[in-house]
Amino acid sequence: MLTKPPITFDVVARDGDARAGILTTRRGIIETPVFMPVGTVGTVKATRFEALEELDARIILGNTYHLWLRPGVDVIRAGGGLHKFIGWPRALLTDSGGFQVWSLGALRKISEEGTEFRSQIDGSLRFLSPEVSMEVQAALGSDIVMVFDECAPGKATYDQARVSLGLTARWAKRSRQKFDELQLEGSDMGSIGTTHPEDTRLGSPHCPVAAPAIPALSEELTGAQALFGIVQGAAHRDLRRESLERTVEIGFDGYAIGGLSVGEEKPVMWEVIDEIVPLMPPNRPRYLMGVGTPEDLIEAVAQGVDMFDCVLPTRNGRTGQAFTSRGKLNVKNAQWTEDQRPLDESCLCSVCRRHSRAYLRHLHQTGEMLGGILLTHHNLAFFLDTMRGVRQSIRSGDFPEFRRNFIERLTASGE
Repeated sequence: MLTKPPITFDVVARDGDARAGILTTRRGIIETPVFMPVGTVGTVKATRFEALEELDARIILGNTYHLWLRPGVDVIRAGGGLHKFIGWPRALLTDSGGFQVWSLGALRKISEEGTEFRSQIDGSLRFLSPEVSMEVQAALGSDIVMVFDECAPGKATYDQARVSLGLTARWAKRSRQKFDELQLEGSDMGSIGTTHPEDTRLGSPHCPVAAPAIPALSEELTGAQALFGIVQGAAHRDLRRESLERTVEIGFDGYAIGGLSVGEEKPVMWEVIDEIVPLMPPNRPRYLMGVGTPEDLIEAVAQGVDMFDCVLPTRNGRTGQAFTSRGKLNVKNAQWTEDQRPLDESCLCSVCRRHSRAYLRHLHQTGEMLGGILLTHHNLAFFLDTMRGVRQSIRSGDFPEFRRNFIERLTASGE
């Protein structure tokens, strides 16, 4: 029986409902509120890991569904787990695959046992269940594992959401049971002892670059994976409360709100967040999955959320859109053809220090991949710097002013 936790979480400052915390994982310390770049298939798109380290990203995401289909568990296990396979020594969180299976729509068949579907890669018949998801995530060796859930659409009827909620609760219990079994069996490919193992892939004669320094494992931690539960219930607040109660009753290391930003109106999302976040365990990390824009992050922090992920900074960067302190900037617009200013004159990222809007527009218009790479880097810098400012303002008791000024600048014109 493990007597120590896999993670610790301490709230070190509050400003209203906003809170700043320290999340200690087996691969380092993460200050919260935190934005986690999305690396679905083992890569944060258009970004080298060295760039993520330059930006001081402490944790990124991977996705169980996609990595299970390709390259497959055997390949990643042979590579020593996901951290070593991709060359990322810092913390990893893996989504369970539940949302991706839901997004298949009519191509999948959901039953009590799990979900059957055809692989979009080769058409093979596949089956994903709570047990399979836990087995895959153990092989990946992620530091934070998500339970396998059933995501109801945002506009689901009450009866549809209630059925989905019940299935999610039963799957959460099965996920917990299988996860615990796998930990006792030693199936976790990312397990570490009191010090971090040397990564022979980094700093070797073939790659003479030292691995980025990360803290030794805290003596308070087990070195095992953590498991987060997920609250569902669509837009129905009483069902959300029931889902939270049943999830907390099972017991997890952190709690996530899933099934938002999936088709419901934005006010509905905020009603759910306003209802549920204050009821979530105060001594555990609170994770809002798949949300969102910079203004969404600020507003959710004000409600007491600690962790976020979203594909927007990378997806928008690849399509020519930059996030700036003055709002979104589309480099495709002809008005930037000769503009020698940086994307954001308030930004200190390496892209803004070096390149002009005119050059970035030129790269995008000529189809050069460097354009997407540079815009992605800037966008990630903007999201991560925003959260850094959020944390500082909470600690100094200035979060309401920071929030007001941030939103006012985003909506200002003049670019």
